Amino acid sequence: MSKVIKRAKSKAGGLIPELRFPEFVEDGEWELKILGDCLLKNPEYGINAPAAPYSDKLPTYLRITDISDDGTFITRDKVSVNRNVTEDNYLSEGDIVLARTGASVGKSYKYRKKDGKLVFAGFLIRVKPDTKKIDSELLFQFLYSEQYWKWVSFISARSGQPGINGTEYASMPINLPPTIPEQQKIASCLSSLDELIAAHNDKLQALKDHKKGLMQNLFPQEGEKVPKFRFPEFENDGEWVNNTLGEVATFSKGKGISKSDISENGSLPCIRYGELYTHYNETIRDIKSFTNLNSETLVLSEKNDVIIPSSGETHIDIATASCVMKEGVALGGDLNIIKTRINGVFLAYYLNNAKKKELAQIAQGISVVHLYANQLKTLVVYIPSFKEQQKIATCLSALDELITAQSEKVEHLQSHKKGLMQGLFPKIDN
Repeated sequence: MSKVIKRAKSKAGGLIPELRFPEFVEDGEWELKILGDCLLKNPEYGINAPAAPYSDKLPTYLRITDISDDGTFITRDKVSVNRNVTEDNYLSEGDIVLARTGASVGKSYKYRKKDGKLVFAGFLIRVKPDTKKIDSELLFQFLYSEQYWKWVSFISARSGQPGINGTEYASMPINLPPTIPEQQKIASCLSSLDELIAAHNDKLQALKDHKKGLMQNLFPQEGEKVPKFRFPEFENDGEWVNNTLGEVATFSKGKGISKSDISENGSLPCIRYGELYTHYNETIRDIKSFTNLNSETLVLSEKNDVIIPSSGETHIDIATASCVMKEGVALGGDLNIIKTRINGVFLAYYLNNAKKKELAQIAQGISVVHLYANQLKTLVVYIPSFKEQQKIATCLSALDELITAQSEKVEHLQSHKKGLMQGLFPKIDN
């Protein structure tokens, strides 16, 4: 990545970014433009037609839902459009489409030939940058800036569903470097960072896929008494032992800790049931929340406790188990607490994988789903020796540590890009 240097805004309050590449420092202020003046033609609406099952004999259809948050084409659920289209309906290299309505208003996608021939849908608007006036990649990068999203929030406000039409997109203000070479330099810098982020995201997804496949092979699946894969030292240990969960564990409930009881400066670590859906995985080592409630009035964890929500929104979501790796953590209401001599980390992984569907099936309710101890007790589980439990738990925990580290790396790169964009684009006073 090319070196950038700090540069203060001009004394007259002109448009100069905080960071600028050395070769452009003397090129003067950026210029305020209107997007429509930088396009080859007026913004165009896509075609209105229902999606059809994907076929390589029909045009591939690009909808808002086919665009990822990072502006790439989601290919796993491709669809087609079953109607006659002209060449003008297809996207061309450098075209950018923008969502014009709904919760995704403002979302963008830049077409690339590697995505194949695409026809864009009616809820999308195409803009064709005039490359003599604006670099297409720079425009695409601008569509992820804070300045752009503030504009989207203001312009899209409607009495009903939020929306931005083609005329409004054409009137969008955008600050541009005075020369195309500087535009291209900024675009190249940011797109290179995008490629690095994408590569690390791919690695993260590969690790998650590996974990999913590993769990399917390390635990007996439905109708099986042994897993497909065993570590060499346990291959001759025979079948896993059949028990109900009630035969190998005892059950209790947490005690209410409301959202208002959470304190940033609290002295007692605590876990609320909703955090199992949003924050924790199979192992809980670092506690997110704290409270100043009296510990004597609460239920405190013991190391190796496995917790499962007793209420949730859907049957499949409620089947979410975590092992608490610390003692003395306050466990909130709506939590089932499982105490057992089984390795708690092993049990949490087992319940979240091989037993997830069964847990979902025994849960009760429609609008609010409940899972009670008397239901959990009936769950049939197959358990290996304690040493094999530990081996499986250690293997999966180590993989999760890699996943966490990779997630943090992606987040760091995304944060770095956000900060870089704030420096490379001039700050505009509201």
